[in-house]
Amino acid sequence: MSETESIKKTILAVDDSKVMHEMIRQVLGQKYRVLVADNAVDGLSMIYHEQVAVLLLDVSMPGIDGLELCRTLRSIPQFQTLPIIMLTARDNSFDKVQGHLAGATEYLTKPFDAEKLNQLISSFLN
Repeated sequence: MSETESIKKTILAVDDSKVMHEMIRQVLGQKYRVLVADNAVDGLSMIYHEQVAVLLLDVSMPGIDGLELCRTLRSIPQFQTLPIIMLTARDNSFDKVQGHLAGATEYLTKPFDAEKLNQLISSFLN
């Protein structure tokens, strides 16, 4: 890891889409160290082993979905204040309420606005 990477804040994106992994890397990779996980179990493991500053979480994933992972993280004291942004294609009001009830800090829908995502992350880190 280079010296500049070691001072960059780490963003973890948990999403089962390789396309989303690449989009998130392109949008955030200049400013942040971007890690990706394909599923909730791998994401949870990474959160324990990396110093994650912000978590981007898809709702719809096979196995454990993003809402369940969010609820699990919020039940663990060390992750209660971790900024969690639900980044999902589910965009109706019920889904947004479910996201917030699960403990999401913010809820953005796909396709996402790159500038808005950057601004949101910056607001959590400053």
